[in-house]
Amino acid sequence: MKLQNKIIAILATDGFEKSELFEPLQALKEQGATVDVISIKEGDIKSWDDKNWGETIHVDKLVKNVDASNYDALILPGGVINPDILRVNEDALIFIRDFFKEGKPVAAICHAPWLLISAGVIENREVTSFHSIKTDVVNAGAHWRDEEVVVDSGLVTSRNPKDLPAFIDKIIEEVVEGKHERQIL
Repeated sequence: MKLQNKIIAILATDGFEKSELFEPLQALKEQGATVDVISIKEGDIKSWDDKNWGETIHVDKLVKNVDASNYDALILPGGVINPDILRVNEDALIFIRDFFKEGKPVAAICHAPWLLISAGVIENREVTSFHSIKTDVVNAGAHWRDEEVVVDSGLVTSRNPKDLPAFIDKIIEEVVEGKHERQIL
């Protein structure tokens, strides 16, 4: 129960990669964390599972009504649709930036680094992502590496669902470590 008394936010909307939300959610809960699924819409959000819509999950809170100060870490699942919708939502971008301002761990997988780009928090960071957005990441000023998990002062990034075991292990490690002064904007 490494994460007992920790509260973690997962920010997602329709089109999140199923495994990239459900597997970290389960692992974090197994370690004792309280996890809130936060979105830009109420009700349920739909996952993307391979080539079609997949399982849904209930949204706990709306991003416009939450504050990063109430959370110990933020998880950003990928998928193509999910981050593409969220990266144009100012409430979502403010929420992400606030985790960086407070030096709290942030974890982004697959296409979720698009959110880091849009939030303006990726420049000069060591990161990875799904290979198709490598150019976007590099053009935003980050240093892209082709590794299953890359950690830079509390920022955890991974490439795809195959990297989930390493991604989840690093998330847990970073949450246990807590705030990272070098993460602060």
